[in-house]
Amino acid sequence: MKASHGCLAQFASVPALLAAVKQLRLDGYTRLEAYTPFAVDGLAEALGPVRSRIPLLMLLGGLLGGFGTLALQYYAAVIDYPIDVGGRPDASWPAFIPAALEMTILFAALAGVAGMLAGNGLPRLNHPLFGSEHFDEASRDGLFVLLRADDPRYEFGRVLHDLARLDPLHVEQVPR
Repeated sequence: MKASHGCLAQFASVPALLAAVKQLRLDGYTRLEAYTPFAVDGLAEALGPVRSRIPLLMLLGGLLGGFGTLALQYYAAVIDYPIDVGGRPDASWPAFIPAALEMTILFAALAGVAGMLAGNGLPRLNHPLFGSEHFDEASRDGLFVLLRADDPRYEFGRVLHDLARLDPLHVEQVPR
């Protein structure tokens, strides 16, 4: 059997799609994706919460940028090239704050962008769903649910049975 990305099911209407997503969530599936050509009220809530690690990544990026800049300035002003300017101490931390603040913001933003790109799987030139014969309808009038193969409850036979109960227009396995 080929490695599978998941099972793709197409539904005829928005209420059928919402009912299917809610039923699949009740059945215990957690790795669901929905594809529609327009925004569907209540679909995001029906799919369930998505945990994001981007805030933690941004915090770590900001801390790295801020403390890294403070360490660099301390090294440059105290250890590598100390200069007596007006009798101030070599480690004059108030002078170090503006640059450290700017670098904190810069590194947090860069970490957020990098995390967003990685979380979205970008850059990606091709996606397994593009090989589906019906998926091009998702940009016109198709309403799809993808049950991903990395779901803990995913077993192909069980998934086909659970999807068949929901009366989809068609179901297909999406190869990786």
